[in-house]
Amino acid sequence: MSFNIALSGIAAAQKDLDTTANNIANVNTTGFKESRAEFADVYATSIFSSGRTKVGDGVATSVIAQQFSQGSLQFTNNSLDLAVTGEGFFALTPDRQSQDLTYTRSGAFKLNKDNFIVDNNGNFLQGFAVDPVTGENQSVSLSTTQPISIPTSAGAPRATSNVFLSMNLDSRAVETGSTTFDPTDRATYNHSTSVTVYDSLGEAHTVTTYFRKLATPTPPAAAEWETKLVWDDNTAHPTIPAPVAPATRNPNSWFSGDNLQFDSNGSFRLPAPPAAAPTIGVPTADLNDPANGYLTNGAQFSAPVVVNFRDASGVKLPTQYASNFDVQNLSQDGTTVGNLTGVDIDAFGRVLASYSNGDSAYLAQVTLVRFANVQGLKQVGNTSWKQSITSGEPIGGQANTGTFGAVNASSLEQSNVNLTTELVDLISAQRNFQANSRALEVNSTLQQTVLQIR
Repeated sequence: MSFNIALSGIAAAQKDLDTTANNIANVNTTGFKESRAEFADVYATSIFSSGRTKVGDGVATSVIAQQFSQGSLQFTNNSLDLAVTGEGFFALTPDRQSQDLTYTRSGAFKLNKDNFIVDNNGNFLQGFAVDPVTGENQSVSLSTTQPISIPTSAGAPRATSNVFLSMNLDSRAVETGSTTFDPTDRATYNHSTSVTVYDSLGEAHTVTTYFRKLATPTPPAAAEWETKLVWDDNTAHPTIPAPVAPATRNPNSWFSGDNLQFDSNGSFRLPAPPAAAPTIGVPTADLNDPANGYLTNGAQFSAPVVVNFRDASGVKLPTQYASNFDVQNLSQDGTTVGNLTGVDIDAFGRVLASYSNGDSAYLAQVTLVRFANVQGLKQVGNTSWKQSITSGEPIGGQANTGTFGAVNASSLEQSNVNLTTELVDLISAQRNFQANSRALEVNSTLQQTVLQIR
């Protein structure tokens, strides 16, 4: 009996050594979770045996329990490196159409040749669909997850229809002596500013807005400014010939807009409703007429290009203070085709792509999954797990809520192995093995002594 007990002790000590050695071997494995060998004594008796004199039958390995404590973060320069500070796991699938989910804490992700986010083994990182503008997720059901893709371009161009401009016009400016506006003569206007707009094919055009201070404002305004607009001014683009001017327009090919009026405090005077706020624009008939030469690439505008003297929200309006000319807001709603310039992932796991044309869009929200019993997960290698009967069903959710934890971009979760503790455990397991080996040796000596009795 003592022979079998000693053998069970050696087997248990070997299992302890194996577990410790595996922990030490993975001390630098990203997302690795250390294991702990847990043992139980073996005791068997019958209804007719005395429990008072019964000796145990040795030891057995009860379970190799993984310890899912948080590992420390290692910061990197790769925005696709992700780490979770919490209980959540990343969800992966082996291919784009599969629903066979595996779960990992190793967030060393990268783009594959098709611009999908994958791990080192080519498994696809799963995400929830989101609103591209607000980033609000549409579902947290694991059945709706999709592989996260990062498009390298911003999609089809969008023609400009509105320019938003607010500025301060210098009240100290002197009225121009000339009564005729000429964009090539600096003496015929006070201020100017330009913005790039885009046609339906994404080609860039320059729209320049000019301001001329009037000597006699219209009552009750204290000051008044004329506005002019020039499309693809040949002074800004010497290689572009000046457009042909229709008979209804000034020979210098400029457009007149509404006058801007200010009160004695320098505040913008909006017209009383139902009159529209001041604007200046280029009608579609002029833009799309080939005779004008504004569009030479076959593009067409479906709406006029209008300069609105306010910001997009209508909060910032022009002012006229005794201060230098200053553009406070200048934007437009058109885009050309843009190339990917950056990817950012916030604590909620929302993936935001930025493009060279100024566009940005939320692409997805990284899926996080938690379990009722993480120690019940089944290891499948490559620092990954699958659900089991004892782990419970996977519960999907968004990062930074509940116990899922936050997503940390440009970070990796290091192994939670404490090397000092493992080395101490290694010595302890070695001593345990030696002691059981000694017990086995003593048992063998006793058996030899019995056999030699005559």
